[in-house]
Amino acid sequence: MLDKILYNTVLCQTFSPCGKYLVAGNIYGQLAVFDLDCILNPNTELLTPGYNSPKHIHKIESSSQICSLASTDRFLIVGSVNEIYGWTWKAILNSKLSKPSWTIKIKSESFIEQCDINCLWLSEDSEKLYAGCGDNKVYVFNLEDGSLMQTLAGHENYVHCIHGHDRQLISAGEDGLVLLWDIRTGKAQNEIEPHKNSKVARPDIGKWVGAAALGDDWIVCGGGPRLALWHLRSLDAVTVFDIPDHGIHIASFLDDCILAGGTAKHLYQLTYSGDIRVELPVSSTTVYSAIVRTNPNKVLAIAGSSPDIDLCTTFNYRDQVLHFR
Repeated sequence: MLDKILYNTVLCQTFSPCGKYLVAGNIYGQLAVFDLDCILNPNTELLTPGYNSPKHIHKIESSSQICSLASTDRFLIVGSVNEIYGWTWKAILNSKLSKPSWTIKIKSESFIEQCDINCLWLSEDSEKLYAGCGDNKVYVFNLEDGSLMQTLAGHENYVHCIHGHDRQLISAGEDGLVLLWDIRTGKAQNEIEPHKNSKVARPDIGKWVGAAALGDDWIVCGGGPRLALWHLRSLDAVTVFDIPDHGIHIASFLDDCILAGGTAKHLYQLTYSGDIRVELPVSSTTVYSAIVRTNPNKVLAIAGSSPDIDLCTTFNYRDQVLHFR
C-alpha cells in the first residue's frame, strides 16, 4: 500500500507569536509543529537524522483538510471544512492535542454541504476574523465572542483569498472577480475582472484569481490571468509580470518588492517595474503558501504540493528543507 503522506499537499502555514515555531496544515487534517529554534540553530553534537521533521503532528477530530491558518497572541486559528477552530498556543505545543478552546460553525445559506474555509485574515487590531469561504461569501466574526458581524456577498463562485489594508479589504475568487470592500460598511466599492483585460488574460488557464493583495497605492493579483500590478485608484494594469507559471496562488507585498508563486518551478521576488530580483527554486510543483517572519530573525517558509517545506533565512536561497511526514 502506498504511503499517502508521500503525496502530501500543504495548503497553509503560520508562525507562532514568539516566532519560534512553524505550523503547517495539510489535506489530511494534520497540523505539523516545527521547532524553528532547533532547526535553524542546531546543536551539532546532539543532531539527529529527524531534526528537520515536526516536533508534533496533530490530527483534527473531523479529519477534514486544513484549508487555512491564522494566529493571534493567544490562539492558533484553523480553517477547515464547515468549521473554524481555535486552540491556545500552549495546547498546540503539547504532545497531545486537546479539544479546541472554541469552534465557529459556518452556517451557509447555500445548498452546498461542504463549505471550505479557504482563507483567513485578521484585522490589524486582531479583534475581527475574516473568512473567505467555498459558498462564495466572506464572513466577519467577532473574536471576543465568536458572533457573526457581517456577511460580504458579491462573488459568484468560491473565494480563494482575502487581504486587508487601511480600512479596505480585497477578495478574489473562482469567478474571476477581484472585489474591493469598505470594511466599515461591508459594501463592495470597486471591482477588477483581470480575465477581461487583454494584457493579462490567459483563457487556456482560466479566469479564476488565486491571489490578491493590497498595498498603499497598489493591488497585485493573478491566477489564470497573468500576475499584474494594478493602480489602486485608476484600477489600470500598470505592470504585467513575465514569469513562466501555469497559475498564480501566492502574491503579496514584501518590503519594496512582490513575492509571487503558484504552478511554477520557482518562487519569485519581483520589482514593481517587472524585473525578476530573485528566482528561488522550490520543492513543490505548485506553491500554495509562502509566509514571512521577521522576528526573532528573518525566515521565509514555502509549501505546497509536496511533503517538503522550504526554509529560507536570506530570502535569496533555500537553507533548509523540512519534512512533513
